[in-house]
Amino acid sequence: IKVNDDVNFKFGFLLQGQADWTENAATGSWSQNLFARRARVLVGGQLARNVTFFFETDSPNLGKVVNGSKVTSGMIVQDAFVSWKIADVLTIDGGLILTGIAHNSLQSAASLLPVDYGAYSFLFSGPEQNVVGRDTGFQLRGYPAKKKLEYRVGVWQGSRDAASRNPFRTTARLQYNFLESDTGFFYSGTSLGKKRILAIGGGWDSQKDYESFAGDVYLDHPLGPGAVSAQFDYIRYDGGSFQKSLPKQDVFYGEAGYYIAKARLMPFGTFSRKDVAGTDAGDETRWSAGLGVFVSGHSFNLKAAWGRVEPKGGQATDQFTVQMQGFYF
Repeated sequence: IKVNDDVNFKFGFLLQGQADWTENAATGSWSQNLFARRARVLVGGQLARNVTFFFETDSPNLGKVVNGSKVTSGMIVQDAFVSWKIADVLTIDGGLILTGIAHNSLQSAASLLPVDYGAYSFLFSGPEQNVVGRDTGFQLRGYPAKKKLEYRVGVWQGSRDAASRNPFRTTARLQYNFLESDTGFFYSGTSLGKKRILAIGGGWDSQKDYESFAGDVYLDHPLGPGAVSAQFDYIRYDGGSFQKSLPKQDVFYGEAGYYIAKARLMPFGTFSRKDVAGTDAGDETRWSAGLGVFVSGHSFNLKAAWGRVEPKGGQATDQFTVQMQGFYF
């Protein structure tokens, strides 16, 4: 909707219907769920020259049984921020913003390669009182060196005490793009052969003595009759005495898929591992294999995946998931 040369608005949505079958480790029985994984309304646009905004709601896991109760509509504000682009090398963002420091933690849910994010990409969210990985605050970001380099530096509310006297949370991230630049606010999961990206990045997150750091590699590139997409992420979390519910641990996430353009199919696989320092409790490995049918790219697709969870010293369990996505923005 164009108001004038400097003001415009656009609206969109993201709907993901999902079916899950999850095995119970103790009984071997299967829980079954039919639900809406994501039900989002998106609004974005330009408010003035070089000033844009983005606003998004969600009602996650609508209809799923969690802790014995069926999730009813719980609409939340998930993203809400204004961006002032002063130059390619400097944009200021303010509001409720995605604050991850690893590539997978900064991707758009609408363009993911597999069914969902890595299992450990947002472990900071609960302890740091985030909204699904989002925090309120301000961020500087830009693309110097002919857009080969990207930086993001943010100051956030973080976890607050009763008097709101805790020091603010800070994050920083650097990424170098060897080929094309990925300058979107949210990173893409796979472009289905439309981009040529090879990026290496790293990040740091801190509040009081809580600290985490990350490193990642991302590839999205045409290859033969299709395209390959892959990434590897490493995150070290250490909650210290401030975030005791987040013990020191190393987590790994990898994904890879090959898009067969003529058939619009993408077989894919994922691997995750969590290693808690000093104990076997909580250590586990997860992996999955699946197939995406991109009928109309990310606008309409279907994905199915079989996964396995293998806790160290515990009983392994299986999971099967089918998801159908509709997206427009």
